[in-house]
Amino acid sequence: MDYAMLPTRTSEPPNAAQPVLRLRGLRTQFQLEDGVVNAVEEVDLEIGRGETLAVVGESGCGKSVMARSVLGLVDRPGKIMAGQVWVPAPPPREPGERRLGFRARREEARRAKVLPDAPPGMIDLATAEPELVRGVRGKRIAMVFQEPMTSLSMMHTIGNQIIEAITLHENLTKDQARQRAIDLLGRVGIPSPEQRIDAYPFQLSGGMRQRAMIAMALSCGPELLIADEPTTALDVTTQAQILELLTSLQDEFEMSIMLITHDLGVAAQLADRVAVMYLGRVVEQGELRRLFAEPRHPYTQALLRSVPKLGRDRNVRLAPVRGIVPHPYHRPSGCPFHDRCDSFIPGRCDTAPPPVITTDDGHQVRCVLYQEDSDDGHR
Repeated sequence: MDYAMLPTRTSEPPNAAQPVLRLRGLRTQFQLEDGVVNAVEEVDLEIGRGETLAVVGESGCGKSVMARSVLGLVDRPGKIMAGQVWVPAPPPREPGERRLGFRARREEARRAKVLPDAPPGMIDLATAEPELVRGVRGKRIAMVFQEPMTSLSMMHTIGNQIIEAITLHENLTKDQARQRAIDLLGRVGIPSPEQRIDAYPFQLSGGMRQRAMIAMALSCGPELLIADEPTTALDVTTQAQILELLTSLQDEFEMSIMLITHDLGVAAQLADRVAVMYLGRVVEQGELRRLFAEPRHPYTQALLRSVPKLGRDRNVRLAPVRGIVPHPYHRPSGCPFHDRCDSFIPGRCDTAPPPVITTDDGHQVRCVLYQEDSDDGHR
């Protein structure tokens, strides 16, 4: 694939001035008996309205933990240690809408009006009270989990699980919620939704379970959909159907998408921007076409070299990323990628974490190779 020739999106560019999610200095740790695992370290990300951000990297680089941290779904002994998760403050409530409790309303007002470092009109989910987070989770920010077989309850029908999500956030009767669930199942391409709504997950194929998960995530009209490896364990045909479905639903619901994947081809099909993660850090991020055509970080370059390309001589071997991901208890000093990097500079890359360099067009890279350009004023 020639990434420089990728087609541009036909829709209007997203409004970056109105982000639906802004992460600043997010750090998540797992404090285990054998040591501390820094799963997410100082992650800064932003997603505009209607935008698709693809988060890519090898397995174990912290993509899923970062996404779960946004919604406060990190399992113990994991814990968010620092950083902010800014989302827009809740809009005024409609008459008859389910009301939050006193503590949540008090926290909402404090976060929206008092904090001096808060972006205008945004609240911090990382420090908000649980009731306020539950009001955002599933309604304004929804997530499609990586494996629907383990994410869906085998003891309940898919209809019961979707209806529960709807009645939790919306002021609807069970009959109204059931009808909405049927409509959503039909909208995501499940045939005979009137019958399928009473099916159990083990009665559905992998593709159908994934579609049911997407229907559940869309049940309350979220502003942001986090799709964690939505095509994992699916055949190629079903993968293409799921990706086409996400694209059409994004246009229909006018929502933003955070797409978590290790498949660069999937990212190339859907994303407006790409963030590359390695060992819990974002090492490079920028606009899709430029990042794929002119990758700057050595890790991004190695990832793109490892992708099979059409027309390549079959006798030419692929170029995998050299080495293996370090053990989580023994992270390299300095730049975490330096022991696998072809551009390693002794005495620099292994001494201190590299700074984040930002170019004039907003492209960011975390590498000492570009520090001199930054010092010369080319930021």
